[in-house]
Amino acid sequence: MVRIRKSAILYFILFALLLTACGANSGGSSTENAKGTAADTELTADEELIITATNYSFDQEEYHLKKGVPVKITFKNESGNHGILVPEMKLRLDAKDSSQVILPEEAGTYEMTCAIMCGSGHSGMSAKIIVE
Repeated sequence: MVRIRKSAILYFILFALLLTACGANSGGSSTENAKGTAADTELTADEELIITATNYSFDQEEYHLKKGVPVKITFKNESGNHGILVPEMKLRLDAKDSSQVILPEEAGTYEMTCAIMCGSGHSGMSAKIIVE
């Protein structure tokens, strides 16, 4: 019985160390991005885009950004509990973190979805961000 407890404690310590190591490396720089879209607190926005969410929809089906032009994206929640998520741009906004400056560096169409499980209409809550 003592042997089982010692090995369980050993596994727990090993697991905790592994999680700590993963957490230290996963933060990364806020300027790293898979599609070349940079987000940086020192970046100054030339334009601003406000995205508003209501229950199960965003205020537009498409949002257009200019390639190479820094833009401050601000998220507003009018009803319900929502957020926005655009993985390719490393963009996630919600009530807690409601704005971010990004630099779209690659033209394309990016899928934006609701970042918070908001109810029965959650799966249909999407829009497109088009970088031209």
